[in-house]
Amino acid sequence: MSFDYQRDTVVTRAAAMVDEGLRQYMLKVYNYMTLGLLVTAFVSYGLAHSTLAALFFNVQAGTLSGLGWVAVLLPFALVFMMGSAVRTGNAAKALTLFVIFSAAFGVSMTTVFWAYTGLSILRVFLITAGMFLTMSLYGYTTKRDLTKFGSFLMMGLFGIIIAMVVNIFVKSAPLDFAVSVLGVVIFVGLTAFDTFKAREWYSEADSAEMTNAKAIFGALDLYMDFINLFLYMLRFLGDRRN
Repeated sequence: MSFDYQRDTVVTRAAAMVDEGLRQYMLKVYNYMTLGLLVTAFVSYGLAHSTLAALFFNVQAGTLSGLGWVAVLLPFALVFMMGSAVRTGNAAKALTLFVIFSAAFGVSMTTVFWAYTGLSILRVFLITAGMFLTMSLYGYTTKRDLTKFGSFLMMGLFGIIIAMVVNIFVKSAPLDFAVSVLGVVIFVGLTAFDTFKAREWYSEADSAEMTNAKAIFGALDLYMDFINLFLYMLRFLGDRRN
């Protein structure tokens, strides 16, 4: 009995250490995500209210400048670079790339402040934050395996992208509405799945550097979920400027 008691005590302590390690890891994920959102908000709001916007936008023509196109396309390359940095456990490089990614994405988000009123942006942001926190909490605490659910959502995401490309040519209002509805549903689901995925990435055997690198990449997924959910919600609840 003594031996069993000692064994159970060791197992309990080990489980507690894993839980604490996971909690600290997920806290880093959310902190990095918040950092990315703050950088994006700072860049987009700053450009929207500054003459520096002319560096990225031909405001009169309503088009992007050459530098603007660079900022819009840069995040695609940065994602692959971040993946490489995470695989090698280079947390410092991953964080630097994530900040640059968030800043570049902020350039694209500048038009939000031109298209919608500030009050409606704040209102939609708070609603989005509430939805995000609810689904992320579910993804963190659920005992279910969300892998198949995530695969289904990714197929839906590709379907949305195809529908958006098609609608560029057909310009169908019903199709645009359907895409917006599906966008909200899919990114609500992806919030739960990506939180679950980030949780599953945690390993107590990882070095501190690798843990930080994984947390940054997990933050990238949740950052994109939040941004996309926010943009789709704006389509429904945002008040456009006259």
